[in-house]
Amino acid sequence: MREFIQFECTTCRERNYTGSKNKKTGTGRLELKKFCRHCRKHTPHKELK
Repeated sequence: MREFIQFECTTCRERNYTGSKNKKTGTGRLELKKFCRHCRKHTPHKELK
């Protein structure tokens, strides 16, 4: 029941990270603050569908 997702940097639009989430409990989109090596700083990363 876990779904694999990709995270995209909100500043430069690069897809940097992958992860997984539970389809039953996680209904909304995740947004995490992670390090982007293209921007060279911590930026919010949003989940892609």
